[in-house]
Amino acid sequence: MNHASDATAARKPVRRVVIAGGGTAGWMAAAALSRTLGKVLDITLVESDAIGTVGVGEATIPTLVTFHRLLNINEQAFMAATHATIKLGIAFENWRDVGKDYIHSFGLTGKDHWTAGFQHFWLKGRERGLARDYGDYCMELRAAQERKFAHLPDNGINYAFHLDATQYAQFLRRFSEEFGVQREEGRIAEVRMADNGDIAALAMEDGRLIEGDLFIDCTGFRALLIGQALGVPYEDWSHWLFADSALAVQTESVRDAIPYTRSIAGDAGWQWRIPLQHRCGNGIVFASRYTDEATAHDTLMGSIEGAPRTEPRLIRFKPGQRARAWERNCVALGLSSGFLEPLESTNIHLIQRGITRLLQSFPHVIEQVDIDEYNQQVANEITHIRDFVILHYKVTDRRDTPFWRDCAAMDIPDTLRHRIELFAETGRVFRVPNELFAENSWIQVMLGQGIVPRQRHPAPDMMGDEELQHFLEGIRRHVEHTVQRLPTHMDYIRSYCAMQRVASD
Repeated sequence: MNHASDATAARKPVRRVVIAGGGTAGWMAAAALSRTLGKVLDITLVESDAIGTVGVGEATIPTLVTFHRLLNINEQAFMAATHATIKLGIAFENWRDVGKDYIHSFGLTGKDHWTAGFQHFWLKGRERGLARDYGDYCMELRAAQERKFAHLPDNGINYAFHLDATQYAQFLRRFSEEFGVQREEGRIAEVRMADNGDIAALAMEDGRLIEGDLFIDCTGFRALLIGQALGVPYEDWSHWLFADSALAVQTESVRDAIPYTRSIAGDAGWQWRIPLQHRCGNGIVFASRYTDEATAHDTLMGSIEGAPRTEPRLIRFKPGQRARAWERNCVALGLSSGFLEPLESTNIHLIQRGITRLLQSFPHVIEQVDIDEYNQQVANEITHIRDFVILHYKVTDRRDTPFWRDCAAMDIPDTLRHRIELFAETGRVFRVPNELFAENSWIQVMLGQGIVPRQRHPAPDMMGDEELQHFLEGIRRHVEHTVQRLPTHMDYIRSYCAMQRVASD
């Protein structure tokens, strides 16, 4: 549907921004908008203390480090407030097959040549018996295995965080209110519409009317504005992504936190384990077509370490995306705009990217051309991420349960099929501009899931055995030397966060 004529007729300056819903999405939006445009906008966030948030987005990717730097957020203060630990990647256990594990780490592996990626030199070395494991040439991966971390000069190590999502929202609330964001507590009773079809105001249960020029829907799966009021349909991706349910529970820590997320494949889905400074986040993602809630509950509770701090909480979801993330004068962020299971920890990233795109195209007056461009970019990015998640299920040797047999047999998007076939035949990976996951991510997961390229680039043939071994071993030794000098992950975190506490006293 095109509302260009209506939008033009109703054009007026955007001065009042209303964020419907808090949680991670709402307060990330409030923080970014107030920090960058707070002096020229009136920003109000509406949330109810009586409505809980999903709050399981506790593992992130390195783009959050960039987000914090752009907003000039003190990292030590953030980590102390959210009990955060470092994340260097994700360990995928039992995904290729039962008993076969690998790590998808952040950062780069080896050194590329302008004609060919490092994987081609590694493949040549493996043919000649000269190469070690592919991960031995990646510093972030080896640091994760050794459970070590430290900040390095010139941003020399790529990292993200494990964090307490509830504490993160509270941290961002304090940050946002310092830049003028007004918080209105209460439940939304009705979304009031203008004559031209835009959203005019939020009517609260106590009679208040909160008017705005631009509304941001952070109301979660309910999608009160974008879905219920504006009627933007939802595209269902459950024919590719079978999981539709999750159970989440928090437990006491029983050992030092490791610097990576654990993703453990099971009979009809997978489990996560996310270690924080003070506790551990646990959950199971499962497909209700293949197992039931009681079985998933028993599987989860039978595998946790440490005493439970909470009762397991059930979350139902439908994988997919809203047909349009921006409709008329409403932008949807977070769960209201779509949902991909947290397999690659991309949900906070998608919130962040939606905010960044909105800021980069923030309207003086709302124009349909801006809306169309925003929606196209959102659709492109989530499609690429969707394909990356599907890859984990499709390319597997597991055939031990009906779930995995159906995953292996399912038809997949043409975009993903091309990537798989290209790598399987040639060892090459292409990356779409501005795509989240770089070549090394695709290579690590495709190798980890068991794809061995049938060909490789001829460039490594220019090197003799001695030269190739010197090249590979030089990289490996540099990685190993750097990692061995790092402190243990938790020793570093204790010191790093303690410095913030001392500065605050």
